[in-house]
Amino acid sequence: MERARAVTHFLLRVVVGFLFMHHGGQKLFGWFGGIPPNGGPAPLGTQAGIAGVIEFLGGLLVLLGLFTRPVAFVLAGEMAVAYFQFHQPQGLAPIQNHGEPAVLYCFLFLFLAAWGPGEWSLDALRWRRRSVASGAPGVH
Repeated sequence: MERARAVTHFLLRVVVGFLFMHHGGQKLFGWFGGIPPNGGPAPLGTQAGIAGVIEFLGGLLVLLGLFTRPVAFVLAGEMAVAYFQFHQPQGLAPIQNHGEPAVLYCFLFLFLAAWGPGEWSLDALRWRRRSVASGAPGVH
């Protein structure tokens, strides 16, 4: 059972980070048709450009499991802002306003902020190395 938890925690973190990087890549690099209505990347100084940086770098860090808790907390906040700024004004329920992805990402990132990156992450590797160097037991 413990092995299944470790594997699914790892897979959840990697897949969420990988998918979120794509949202950032769309805004930063114009991937997948870029930003509507004209396509292409968003200018860096705009809210969409800043979101692209946060999403791409944050997604990469989550994927790697590096600084996972604080990064995931910031990403959860970004998704809450995205939902209430862009989706919620279009209708009360997420199914009406097409905000389901923002809500899901928000709560997935909150999960990672609370539970951490799991044992198969760069954060866990850093803790293990610190523990060995100091002679103290590892903390996850």
